[in-house]
Amino acid sequence: CYDKYLKAAFKEAATKAGHPEWELPDNAGTYNDTPDSTEFFGSNGTYLTDNGKFFLTWYSNNLITHGDDILDEANKAFLGCKVKLAAKVSGMHWWYNSPSHAAELTAGYYNLYDRDGYRPIARMLSRHDAILNFTCLEMRDSEQDAAAKSAPQELVQQVLSGAWREHIEVAGENALSRYDSYAYNQILLNARPNGITNKGVPKMHGFTYLRSSDDLFEDTNFELFKIFVKKMHADQEYCSDPAKYGKELKPLKRSKPKIPIEDLLDATTPMKPLPWDEETDMK
Repeated sequence: CYDKYLKAAFKEAATKAGHPEWELPDNAGTYNDTPDSTEFFGSNGTYLTDNGKFFLTWYSNNLITHGDDILDEANKAFLGCKVKLAAKVSGMHWWYNSPSHAAELTAGYYNLYDRDGYRPIARMLSRHDAILNFTCLEMRDSEQDAAAKSAPQELVQQVLSGAWREHIEVAGENALSRYDSYAYNQILLNARPNGITNKGVPKMHGFTYLRSSDDLFEDTNFELFKIFVKKMHADQEYCSDPAKYGKELKPLKRSKPKIPIEDLLDATTPMKPLPWDEETDMK
């Protein structure tokens, strides 16, 4: 947001808010800085000030509005076609356990302990009947470097819970190339947080496995991958008729009316994630 057009847009927004003196922050450090080494993300940092909060709200709102506009154009282009729109939401799991959530804030996801940065995105997607596609489903906290204060499991639970509370479908993918049962079991758990029985938490709409490679098709890896695919389908046999398992694609309808930004921001109120089982029931 530091090109001349967005600088001008920020100055206009700040002036309308009664603070023409506010500028875009220049104290957030560089790519490899830790949050505590910067003025913006450090303890009592700029992100906690009125100026910082205004900037972060303006920044994230612009991105949500942009996503809304793009989906609206896609809806017009594919109107009547048997397709389902989706939006990819990146999994910024590092610094999730840091007070400032620096990686997420930098990327435009204004998510803090007392502010949900993802449910407003899900609420925006709801007007387009679009799927929220999230990543890092294979990751566990124990696999991450403790110094990065990373928490992919908690991030996945927060994002998926928020989307399901907004009554939209959720899809997912893995972030890293993994061929082991440990990663597959974590994916299975996130795809069905309460197992194959319906105990209140919805199930994932779909999953994209990344990625096809020579390693995947090695004998041992491919045999395990086939088992994983079977478990993703709860050991059911192949079904060629999507109408029989609730995934029949219908012609795309026109998006619902635009949701006012104030209504989107109502979804920033944090809520406890839905309950996840400790491990999958389909290992």
